Amino acid sequence: MTSHVIRLLSPMEAQDRRADLVELLVDAVESGASVNFVWPMTRAKAEAWWEGALASHARGERLIFSAEVAGKLDGTVQLILAPQENQFFRADLAKMLVHRRARCQGLGTRLMQAAEAEARRIGRTLLTLDTKARSAGERLYARLGWTKVGEIPDFSASADNLSRRPASFFYKML
Repeated sequence: MTSHVIRLLSPMEAQDRRADLVELLVDAVESGASVNFVWPMTRAKAEAWWEGALASHARGERLIFSAEVAGKLDGTVQLILAPQENQFFRADLAKMLVHRRARCQGLGTRLMQAAEAEARRIGRTLLTLDTKARSAGERLYARLGWTKVGEIPDFSASADNLSRRPASFFYKML
């Protein structure tokens, strides 16, 4: 384990870390992460995406967590609250990103645990997510007690945009 601090960012703190969040998204996609983008991953694409996510965070629609050490943002994950009246108890986990320099240090586990704890605290008892099938993410979620409900073939293009990849879907009851 590292000395990273995992915490829920306020909307103002997230806005203040925008440049670091942009860099984290660019790094993730450039290293092949399947998080809705293909190469080339430009700062402009990442900035546009974070603009919307930060506005959503400010409206209370999502929560953004960070993993930081020595002033560096090395990881993030989001809890997106289901807005439907009949799904007030549900949330999606999204954009689990760990910078290449900080991988294999337990940050993914710690970010997931923080998001799950906050979901439990605010009464969100059903969590869902999707990830690239047969990936490190899939192994992480299974290890953390998430239940895989299946795969959809050819769900998304790979980061290099040369092939289509299956996605695995998971849930966890808290």
